[in-house]
Amino acid sequence: MLLRLPLLVPHAVVLFFLSLAAFLTAIVGWFAALVLGRLPEPVFRYLAAYLAYEARVGASAMLLVDRYPPFALFHDTGYAVRFENRPTHLNRLAVLFRIVLIIPAWIIASLAMSGWWTLGLIWWLITLVLGRMPAALHSASVAALRYHLRTSAYWLLLTPAYPKRFFGDEPGAGDPVERYSHSRPLLVSTGGKWLLVLFLVAGVVGGGRGSTYTSPHEETDTARTGSGAGR
Repeated sequence: MLLRLPLLVPHAVVLFFLSLAAFLTAIVGWFAALVLGRLPEPVFRYLAAYLAYEARVGASAMLLVDRYPPFALFHDTGYAVRFENRPTHLNRLAVLFRIVLIIPAWIIASLAMSGWWTLGLIWWLITLVLGRMPAALHSASVAALRYHLRTSAYWLLLTPAYPKRFFGDEPGAGDPVERYSHSRPLLVSTGGKWLLVLFLVAGVVGGGRGSTYTSPHEETDTARTGSGAGR
């Protein structure tokens, strides 16, 4: 854990070049979606694979998983963090005004992730001393990353679903019968919800700085992990 971020530098380099390709691909996808009402299959596959890669690296950087993420893009890695998305039809009007519609979600996602990284040294010290991340902090971190990924997926036209459930899922009849992991459904405790508020406040105080995962064009409607981001 002491060398977590330095060890992830190669992934950061890979993500930089992938993000450039994702940006250009998203532009092509936007025009195609206006005409077709959906993303072309090759465009969808690349953008979904890109977000899956970023989800794995983001979860590792935020101390949500211990295993080093694999350098893989287009095949199942068996990694604890998974990105799930399937092609669907898109509302052309929503596609046209996506850059306006996304603003509220983008502000929340950016502040939450920036706030997490602003206080990142504190989370790192707590985890280092305890040998694990406290449950409330873990669920709050998963919720912040998940919302960011959902915002990114919406921005990249991978889903027509507007980002929601920033404070986690509510228990009820709609929960899956089988739990894929302890973070799906993602049930955030009261302490975890207060930590999410703290992330937002820290993001405001920090001026939106301090995160490498704050731009929507860089990241999902669904990400889940055995100890990380859940749907």
